[in-house]
Amino acid sequence: MPALKFTNLSKTFPRAKPLFGKARAGVRAVRPMSLTVETGETLGIVGESGCGKSTLARMLVGLLEPSSGQIEIAGKALDTADPAAFGRLIQYVFQDPISSLNPRKTIRQIMETPLKQLHGMDRAERSARIGKIFASVNLRKEFLDRYPHEFSGGQAQRIGIARALAAHPKIMVLDEPVSALDVSIQAQVLNLLADLKSKFDLTYLFISHDLAVVEAVSNRVIVLYFGAVVEIGKAEDIFNSPKHPYTQLLADSAPVVGRPLKAPEQKDSELPDPLNPPKGCAFAGRCIYASDLCRSTEPELRVMGENQLAACHHPI
Repeated sequence: MPALKFTNLSKTFPRAKPLFGKARAGVRAVRPMSLTVETGETLGIVGESGCGKSTLARMLVGLLEPSSGQIEIAGKALDTADPAAFGRLIQYVFQDPISSLNPRKTIRQIMETPLKQLHGMDRAERSARIGKIFASVNLRKEFLDRYPHEFSGGQAQRIGIARALAAHPKIMVLDEPVSALDVSIQAQVLNLLADLKSKFDLTYLFISHDLAVVEAVSNRVIVLYFGAVVEIGKAEDIFNSPKHPYTQLLADSAPVVGRPLKAPEQKDSELPDPLNPPKGCAFAGRCIYASDLCRSTEPELRVMGENQLAACHHPI
């Protein structure tokens, strides 16, 4: 049984109705997509800002209600699940570690909340569980009586991970977990996540715009553009032999030590207007291979190569 499955999942944000005239169409942040994530897998989700990564993640953990589609975790549907039962299955690690922690509560109070609400533990059970989790993320017990502003970014991120682990989930959604950290701290957090995955038998959804990090930690990768999946495949295939021009653009844009920065070849550098989406392929306005077919007909995901799928009329 897969750890996570979503079918025809989409999100459209409504626009304010004008005083006069007809109601306007909403903004489609995530277009209908379907995917299965296997138990123990690390699925990387990449794309530039505004492509729908965080919106997808928030729907998967129940923070946003989908406009359509169904989410299943371990065969259980989200829309019929008890919120506490669902929270015990999947947890979210936020992008900004400091702002995701309540500044008015001590770390102990923050850690106790999921243990009270999701597991109904008494004080002795909570204390034992928190001590075990803090040891697993290499944090000292005296940190429990401090407040969030007293910690560095790396320490705060470990606390955020510890809070998610407190619920004893099967799946963790990691939204840019190292993007706000120094490079040396990034390595420590990534190594910690790898150890925790093995120790607690976790499944990860790892969201990032840093291709090097995604390639290092992921088994499989999906590439999002303008709210839609444009390529899926094993991490090594996606980065060594991309099929979609947008994936190639991302790879060419990533800085590499010893290589001078160079703007990749493209027609335009802007995302399409979400209030006035283009016909056909959303990437056509930026693609050097675009044809009349691309500007009139939206491509569908199809098999390309041995382990890849891409939505492109003119794949690389």
